[in-house]
Amino acid sequence: MQGSTLSSIKSPVRTLTLPVEGMTCASCVLRVENVLKKVDGVSGASVNLASENARIEFDPARVAIEQLQKAVADAGYALIVPDGSLAADTSAAGDTPERHEARTKLRNDVILSAILTVPIMALSMLSMTDWYMRASPLSMDSTNRILFLLTIPVMFIPGRRFFKGLWLTVRHLTADMNTLVAVGTGAAFVYSTIAVLFPELLGAAGKTPDVYFDSTATIITLILLGKLLEASAKSRASDAIRKLIGLRPKTARVLRDGTETDIPIAGVLVGDILLVRPGERIPVDGVMTKGASSIDESMVTGESLPVEKKSGDGVVGGTINLNGSIEFRARAVGEGTLLARIVKLVEEAQGSKAPIQHLADTIASVFVPVVIGIATVTFILWFAVAGIPFTHALVNFIAVLIIACPCALGLATPTAIMVGTGAGARAGVLIRNAQSLESIRLITTVVFDKTGTITLGKPEVTDVLPLDGYTPADLLGPAFSLERKSEHPLGDAIVRYARQQGIEPRTTDAFQSSTGLGVTGTVDGVPVAAGNLQLMKERAVNTDAVQSAVQRFAGKGKTSIVVALDGRAAGIIAIADTIKPTSPPAIRELHAMGIETVMLTGDNEETARAIAAEAGIDRVIAGVLPEEKAGHIKALQAGGKIVAMVGDGINDAPALACADIGIAMGTGTDIAMETAGITIMNGDLAGVPRAIRLSTRTLRTIRQNLFWAFVYNVVGIPLAALGLLNPMIAAGAMAMSSVSVVSNSLRLKRFRD
Repeated sequence: MQGSTLSSIKSPVRTLTLPVEGMTCASCVLRVENVLKKVDGVSGASVNLASENARIEFDPARVAIEQLQKAVADAGYALIVPDGSLAADTSAAGDTPERHEARTKLRNDVILSAILTVPIMALSMLSMTDWYMRASPLSMDSTNRILFLLTIPVMFIPGRRFFKGLWLTVRHLTADMNTLVAVGTGAAFVYSTIAVLFPELLGAAGKTPDVYFDSTATIITLILLGKLLEASAKSRASDAIRKLIGLRPKTARVLRDGTETDIPIAGVLVGDILLVRPGERIPVDGVMTKGASSIDESMVTGESLPVEKKSGDGVVGGTINLNGSIEFRARAVGEGTLLARIVKLVEEAQGSKAPIQHLADTIASVFVPVVIGIATVTFILWFAVAGIPFTHALVNFIAVLIIACPCALGLATPTAIMVGTGAGARAGVLIRNAQSLESIRLITTVVFDKTGTITLGKPEVTDVLPLDGYTPADLLGPAFSLERKSEHPLGDAIVRYARQQGIEPRTTDAFQSSTGLGVTGTVDGVPVAAGNLQLMKERAVNTDAVQSAVQRFAGKGKTSIVVALDGRAAGIIAIADTIKPTSPPAIRELHAMGIETVMLTGDNEETARAIAAEAGIDRVIAGVLPEEKAGHIKALQAGGKIVAMVGDGINDAPALACADIGIAMGTGTDIAMETAGITIMNGDLAGVPRAIRLSTRTLRTIRQNLFWAFVYNVVGIPLAALGLLNPMIAAGAMAMSSVSVVSNSLRLKRFRD
């Protein structure tokens, strides 16, 4: 990376990502989204159950933060506004104090519930044995009263969260996971309580009716345990964000008025000179002014090999200085640094919704009411039609409610998106939103810009061809001496190459640069000209000996610089924008995926075809003006192609925006990266097939998650309705369904390539 940053386009609409407390399932997500969207001035709202965040787009001139909080609170949830978030667009990454407190409380509830449930289960199981009936000093009535007393704290301390949620849903005439758990456990507890305290109301005077305190306590304990495991797994799903944030150094060593001072990172100003010793993290983005070192930029590019840096090179905040002390001038601080923008981009992607999630949302919108209906019908059919005892019908009613909790359904897509985008960030593939992640696997054609995308983007000397009687040094010495006074990119390529060869510059006089032709002057008193054939013609230099070589180099996409010494053609220095070594393998990999490749360039046909042949590109569209690129993309789309455009320059931005998927090279311009849906941070085309593989893996994981989420319900509900599923087993299955979905998503963390 040479200091590229991801810039944001300002607009009147403000976007905040804020934590939401109290959500338990997909139904909660829809309710929070709907109440936010109904607020006047809100243009969009997307709520993520996995990250427990709401991303809200609104007009601050029409709606205040307090109004958003009130709307969410009225729906029974809490929209948390961390300190300082009113001053700037906020990031909800990492733990908030409220979330940490909620997890601590959940853990304590699980511990208390488990401590009380163990003796409840033990006593219940013992009471069913002949030994207990014969040897116990306690009667069954006394045993049931003890179970009743032990169950009360389980119900109303750890379990109160479900009943609080039930009350809120009743107030708003809605239903969610809390409704199912509270109605199920509440029905069992109320029936058992009546059986213990008022058995005559059940027509059981003189005998001991069955009680279900063990089911009540066990269901609550298992569901809370599942929630705790789910919270732990969801926390691991957002590791990518926390690790990126953790890369920010807390202090910086600044050189001010000749004195080194360690200051908090927030105190660094643009223009400050900073010092970084070996092994330390670079605090902010900047440009090196002194020293040389190797920099570990793997957190940005995904590449493990360090990058050599010298004075004038860009450095990125959060990367590691490996082996040399350096000084650099800060050019971006705070939210303007590349790391901060990467964090924001990953957060936005993790909070966005993939098109496939609409299926889960649609089902979730009607799921809980339908389940309550099924449970009610189950009870009526068993009790009123089949004529089985009330208690058995009640057990089946409870089992249907518990097995059907739609927690896993709400987690299936967002957890996979969170882990997938995080894995992409670690691999140097930044994905702007879930739609891009889902869509890239569908592309049929990849269109590439040439310069800086397929090629390195800067000219390099590829051949030095002296004529008879001259040596390579005879050409390079005079050409180097002249070209070092030139600012032309071709001249710069000659200068760099000559220095690499150890050539020393010579005394130069009468230097003259002719636009579009080349340079002339005298070197050590000898007239020298270096340029194209037109320059040689104007200088009356005979070029018969070089004509065929010039044509041969042109056929390979190379530019020929003819060097004339004292009026005689001495040879040719061939220059080309060389292909990146990784481009041909990446193109071959795309072909193996069945994807067509096209190069779209403003270069002439001959040069373009030479580059395309070397890279292995299928088709070439040459001589295209910048404003014409988008038109060619549309023409491909009109032919039924699903098109990805890969580019790095400002002139690529319209085509990137027009394509079905825009892919920007991270070594390019900010505007290209801002327009694209995916950014390859290291500028390596291998990132394109890598992004496609990541998309395929993520979508496969989402489908697996949705399948298992539905299986738990589709199989479990009929079993429960038929009386084949104990409520306690249903509670365990329901809890594990969420854990299994999140755990399956976590497998994406192993994605590397």
